[in-house]
Amino acid sequence: MESTKNKGELKALLAEKRKEGAAKFTKEKNKIYADGITSVADSGVLKHALNIGDKAPNFTLNNTLNKPVSLYTELEKGPVVLTWYRGGWCPYCNITLHYLQEKLPEFEQAGATLLAVTPELPDNSLSTSEKNNLKFDVLSDVGNTIGKKYGVVFTLTDEVAAIYEAGFGLSEKNGDNSNELPLAATYVVDTNGIIQYAFLNADYRERAEPLEILASLKKLK
Repeated sequence: MESTKNKGELKALLAEKRKEGAAKFTKEKNKIYADGITSVADSGVLKHALNIGDKAPNFTLNNTLNKPVSLYTELEKGPVVLTWYRGGWCPYCNITLHYLQEKLPEFEQAGATLLAVTPELPDNSLSTSEKNNLKFDVLSDVGNTIGKKYGVVFTLTDEVAAIYEAGFGLSEKNGDNSNELPLAATYVVDTNGIIQYAFLNADYRERAEPLEILASLKKLK
């Protein structure tokens, strides 16, 4: 019987980071970020994003080695765990990517391929992949072209965009001035290209728990 000891481990790590952030930021900055999350929730993106039962559109994106990776080609080998992250500048993304790397052997044991998608330019996604020692493909979706097909893209509020631009140069990281980012969405896509699990949340500090992803993969067998 599976131990419950590890349940919610990622959630706990993210909660710790969230507490740190809230303590570090000014009251005004915390409010700007909270309003930003509310804006995402109110934008309708959660309602329009692809969800369980939808057909996942095929795509081909380059990985950090500049090699093309096609979703449907990967699906010929088995199910795919498809996850979006905002960028290597996001501490919540780095915690999640690192944790997904730790769980990678379990995903592979379940017959699945893990693909991470980011709007960052290839050089920046390469840096993130190396920093986190990732052994799964990180794909650059410049301009959020594929993210838009999946309906997971939203526009930042002007206030949040200004903080990001001043803090680390978001437009330089992504190579555009759109101030658009993807939700930290995660899908499990079966070998027929149908989405069997979907994690969609307006709050970028919340992420799909790997145990939930694994449970979804086990149901496919």
